[in-house]
Amino acid sequence: MRDNILKGEAADPANDAIDNRIVGRTTDKTNNKIVDSTIDKGADFIVDSVECIADSKAWEPKIIAFLCNWCSYAGADLAGTSRLQYPPNIRIIRVPCSGRLNPLFIIKALIDGADGVMVSGCHPGDCHYLSGNMYARRRFTILKKLITAAGINPDRVHFTWVSASEGNRFAEVVAEVTNRVRKLGPNDLTGGNE
Repeated sequence: MRDNILKGEAADPANDAIDNRIVGRTTDKTNNKIVDSTIDKGADFIVDSVECIADSKAWEPKIIAFLCNWCSYAGADLAGTSRLQYPPNIRIIRVPCSGRLNPLFIIKALIDGADGVMVSGCHPGDCHYLSGNMYARRRFTILKKLITAAGINPDRVHFTWVSASEGNRFAEVVAEVTNRVRKLGPNDLTGGNE
C-alpha cells in the first residue's frame, strides 16, 4: 500500500487494512483527489482496538495506549524484547508524536468502551519534533479539566513520559495505570456500544 501511495496510485484497503487506518492520506482514483481520512480511520482503529480486548468473560479493564513512535513505543518494544511482565490489558496505538494526538481520540476511546486511556511521549526536552511533547502536556492539562467538568473520572486518563531505554518504567507505568483503572471499575460512558 505504501508503494501505491508513493506512486500516486489508489490504495486497496482490502490488501492492508491496518496501513489504511494509519496512513491518513489516500488517492481517490475516481476523482483523482487526495482524500484526508486520518480522523475517520483513526477512530475506526480505536473502535477495533477496544473490541479486540473486549472478549473476556471476567471483567478486566480495557486500556488504549497512545504511544509516541520515537520514545514510548520503543520503550514498550524494549519491555517486550526484555520479556518484562506487565498486564495484557493495554492495546497500543503508535502515533508519530504525542503532540499530534487529537484529544478527540481520547474521548472517543472512552465513549467506545475503553475503561482507561494512557498517553505516553518523550521526556521534556527529548522530543524528536522539538516541542511536540510540550504541546501534548498543555492539551492534556486542558483535557483533564474538560473531562472532569463532563463528569468523567480524570483517573481514567493517564499521561506519562517514557524514553526508549526505559522498558522497566514502561512495564511499571502499565501496571500502575491498569491497577488504577481496575479500582475505578467498568466505564459507564459506553452508551450501549459495549
